[in-house]
Amino acid sequence: MSIQWFPGHMTRTKKLILENLKKVDMVIEILDARAPLASRNPLLEELTKGKPRLILLNKSDLADPIMTQKWIRTLTEGNSIKAVAVNSRNIRSLKAVPKECKILCRDKKWVNRRPVRTMIVGIPNVGKSTVINTLSGKKKAAAANQPGVTKDMQHVPVSRELQILDTPGILWHKFDDQLVGLKLGALGSIKDAVLLLDQIALGTLLFLRNSYPERLVKRYKLTSPEENQPDGIQIDTQEPHDLLEMIGKNRGLILPGGEVDLERTSRMFLKELRDGIIGPISLENPSDPDFGWNFIQEEQ
Repeated sequence: MSIQWFPGHMTRTKKLILENLKKVDMVIEILDARAPLASRNPLLEELTKGKPRLILLNKSDLADPIMTQKWIRTLTEGNSIKAVAVNSRNIRSLKAVPKECKILCRDKKWVNRRPVRTMIVGIPNVGKSTVINTLSGKKKAAAANQPGVTKDMQHVPVSRELQILDTPGILWHKFDDQLVGLKLGALGSIKDAVLLLDQIALGTLLFLRNSYPERLVKRYKLTSPEENQPDGIQIDTQEPHDLLEMIGKNRGLILPGGEVDLERTSRMFLKELRDGIIGPISLENPSDPDFGWNFIQEEQ
């Protein structure tokens, strides 16, 4: 599965980041707490290298809290990089952001005389604009639960302590690692129009079967015909296509003739995953690279 999505405004963003980097004191990088590694664009790391960095693990309310704590410890580096978990829609979780920015710039002579000037970066649909709007208490940045909404840079005075330069989301030119594309597709960081949603759904179902089987069972009332377990927990022998059909059948997503509507089922499943309805789930574990995705390596 080869995924390519690099609209023209992303090329312009790359140029604008380089031109404006000297005007800011530090960088706020927003990652998806459910997949910090996959949602961390190496191009952005290279472009902003050398600046103090505050990493916001956004959508932490949708992530496995144990995994999120592991990622905070993994991503924090000395005095120049700090990682914190946030929920961009909850002002209480963002209250520490201005303070953390001040701490990262504490050695600068101007730190108590003017606001910290920061640039906010990240991939599409990771929550940059929502973070800005929640921090400022006003809708100063365009925000929507889909990628590619912010198209241009804009300066936003958030508070007396913090000014933010908002940037559009930027992805890679091409995903050479199909696992990265699969994770970002599952989380909604890539427009659905360029994805094979049934393939994204099947791969994600296989991951959940391996790592969070109880969440699938509880949400979709799955049972295992082979094991005939009344609690339905034993689903590890089910193929993802069979799981998708079981989910569609249980939800009544049936085509004329009695077959399961796999396209509608895939869309429904991915929406519930993205919205956190299935439960708090993380797609990555810093101490276990495979973490339920070993089937991808086996196929390559």
